[in-house]
Amino acid sequence: MRRRQGLALIAAAALAVGLSACGSDEPSGPSGPGGPGGFEGRGPITLASGKDTTGTMQAQLDRWNAEHPDEKVTLIELPESADEQRRLFIQNAQSKSEAYTVLNMDVIWTAEFAANQWIDELPADQFPLDQMIPAVVESGKYFNRLYAVPYNTNAGLLFYRKDLLDKVGAQPPKTWDEMKSICDKVKALPEAAGIGCYAGQFDKYEGLTVNFSEAVDSAGGQVVDSEGKPTVNTEEAKKGLQFLVDGFASGMIPQEAITYKEEEGRRAFQDGKLIFHRQWPYQWVLANQTDGSSKVAGKFGVAPLPGLNGPGRSTLGGANLAISKFAKNKATALDFIKWFSNPENARQNMQANSLAPVYSDLYEDSALLEKFPYLTALKESLSTARARPRVVYYGDTTAAIQENAYAAITKAKTVDQALADMQKQLEEVTSRK
Repeated sequence: MRRRQGLALIAAAALAVGLSACGSDEPSGPSGPGGPGGFEGRGPITLASGKDTTGTMQAQLDRWNAEHPDEKVTLIELPESADEQRRLFIQNAQSKSEAYTVLNMDVIWTAEFAANQWIDELPADQFPLDQMIPAVVESGKYFNRLYAVPYNTNAGLLFYRKDLLDKVGAQPPKTWDEMKSICDKVKALPEAAGIGCYAGQFDKYEGLTVNFSEAVDSAGGQVVDSEGKPTVNTEEAKKGLQFLVDGFASGMIPQEAITYKEEEGRRAFQDGKLIFHRQWPYQWVLANQTDGSSKVAGKFGVAPLPGLNGPGRSTLGGANLAISKFAKNKATALDFIKWFSNPENARQNMQANSLAPVYSDLYEDSALLEKFPYLTALKESLSTARARPRVVYYGDTTAAIQENAYAAITKAKTVDQALADMQKQLEEVTSRK
């Protein structure tokens, strides 16, 4: 998913997740307890990141390099797959290699990398964190200490066929029941014969973790509580998973959506096969293309996700910048992160790549709003966005969620059994020392 972490934002009381894997002990961080260590050494550094598909990142590095000829930054492009990026980051850390200086990491990796002392604690007072969206800032923290600086953010939105909703006199739904009712009305239209109601990302991969988490959160539950303990054995979690299971069983969610990742769903929406689609904001630009690739250009709108009894909660995505514990020239690296993550570059990333900025003020920018009118809905969505579980063993955590949620929606397990198994597996993962 990280390949498209397009956009998202604003405030939300951040989830202060204490990690049960570490009990209540304060971590002895990469820089030692009590705060970040000194950042010394100046000279050339590297930026390890996913592929720069538009050239925007390299153009920014060229500007830095022209102004800092003795402290040049070399881009190391990693594979597009987030899993492969994580593997290479871990391999670099475990070998204590100096190859990677600054890491452009998925927001869900902060806890794992900080706990393993693979990245340095950063001096929070040297970054304009008060200008950033609170929930996004929290994604870079571990035990309330800053280990990664927000670079861009993301949140899920509800794309909908505005032209069809207008014909039945409907507004974007705020609840799941409203969405189903609107679908029934739209499907009665002659021009909507055979159209699907709703889809998200339901294949067995990280997208399913996101969609499951959003369903649970949108039903009033949490995957983990404020102390980092798994809480999927609750009535709220059951209602969230039941919504997905019933959606497939009733036909509200088309059966083919069990194979949907981001791109499969995007193509279905652009081909006019869906009324509603849960998607990251990057879909806006692609679905509005007028080159014949989209049948819904100019015919859709964007709204926050619906929930059980009111507006739902989105899952937070995005990328953060960290400094490898094993790197050289960390003084340069720290200055580079300050520059690379500044508002000017954030604005450029939004304009060129639709990478949602982490600065709250940019969501009020008239020029950006004119080009990306969905920023208003994105801001609203991010006001209640919640992070995925911030745990040390995230890989095992998301695997347990995917396995059991997928078993439930494919009828391999009942909802009760899937959640009981998920609870047991998550308890085992989060209790590791």
